[in-house]
Amino acid sequence: MFKVISKYWWCQILGWLAYFLINAFIFSVSADLLVFTLMGVMSTHLFRYLIHKADWGTYSLDKQLLLFFWILVGSGTLLFICYYLILRFIFMDEQPISDVFRRLVTAYLIATMWWTIYFLYHYVERTTAEKVDQLTLQATVKELELKTIKAQLNPHFIFNALNSIRALVDENPQRARTAITELSNILRSSMAAEKSETVSMEKELNIVRDYLALETIRFEERLVVTYDIDPDTLSLQVPPMMLQTLVENAIKHGISKTINGGNVMISSHLKGLQHEITIENTGQFVENARNGHGFGLESTRQRLSLLFGNRASFAIRNKDAQIVEARVLMPIL
Repeated sequence: MFKVISKYWWCQILGWLAYFLINAFIFSVSADLLVFTLMGVMSTHLFRYLIHKADWGTYSLDKQLLLFFWILVGSGTLLFICYYLILRFIFMDEQPISDVFRRLVTAYLIATMWWTIYFLYHYVERTTAEKVDQLTLQATVKELELKTIKAQLNPHFIFNALNSIRALVDENPQRARTAITELSNILRSSMAAEKSETVSMEKELNIVRDYLALETIRFEERLVVTYDIDPDTLSLQVPPMMLQTLVENAIKHGISKTINGGNVMISSHLKGLQHEITIENTGQFVENARNGHGFGLESTRQRLSLLFGNRASFAIRNKDAQIVEARVLMPIL
C-alpha cells in the first residue's frame, strides 16, 4: 500500500502532520488548528494541480518567478479565506481580530515556505536530470563517433573513393588532387565529431559537398545533386555528421540500387521557430526491411532526442512512387 504513495504525497502528509503536531504540543488541539491544517493541504494541492496543468516546467525563469509570486499569494489567500469561512459559519467561532490577523500572516508564511521548498526541489531535480542527460549525450557522441568511423565512413566508401582517385591520377591530375583534399576533409570531420555536440549548418554542408563530389566521380552522370539552401540557416547549429549520414543513406540505398541512378536534393529552410532539413532521393524506402538503413536512421533519432528532446523530430517516408524523403525538424539554436 505504502509503495503506491508518491513522494509528493509523503511530503505533503508528513509536512502538514508535523505542523499540526508541533502546534498541538505548543498550544493545544483545537478545531481552529485542525481546520487550518486541512485547508493548508487543500489549497497547496489545488494550486499544484493548476500549475501542472499549465506545464510550468516549460516556462522561462522570469515567468517561473512571476508564477511563484502569484501562486504564493493565491494559495495563502485561499487557505485563509476557507479557514475563516469554515470557522465562522460552520463552527460559529467568532475569533478576535488579533487572532484573525495572526492566522492571515501565518497563512502567507506557510505558503511561502511550502512553495519555496517545492520550487527548490524541482529546480534541483531538473538540474540533476540535465547533468545526467549531458553526460549521456557526451557518452553517446563518443560512441557514435566510433560507429561513424566503422560504419558510416566504412572501408567500402574509402576503397571506392581511392579507386576513383587512382583512375584520375593520369587522366586528370588536378581533379585527383582535389579529390584527395575532399576525402581528407571528410576523414578529419569524422574524427573531430566527438569534440562538439553541434556544428554550423555551413560546416556540415561543406562536408556533404566534399562527400558528394567524391561520389560523383564514381557515379558520373548517374548522380545528379541539387541544393535548396536558405542562407539564413547556414549559421544554425546541427548535430555533426548527421546530414552526411542521411545523404550517404540516400546514395547507398537509393541511387546505387537504381540502374539509371537518380537525383539527390538537399533542402534547408526556416519553418517558424524550427530548422527544417529535407533530403529527397530517387528510390523507395521499405519500412522494417533488413536493408541496412538501421544504423544511420536510428543514430539520427537518438542524437536528436538527446540534444532536443521532444522539440525535434525525424521521419523518413516514400514521398511518391519514385522519391524517398527524409525530414528533420529541430529548434533554432
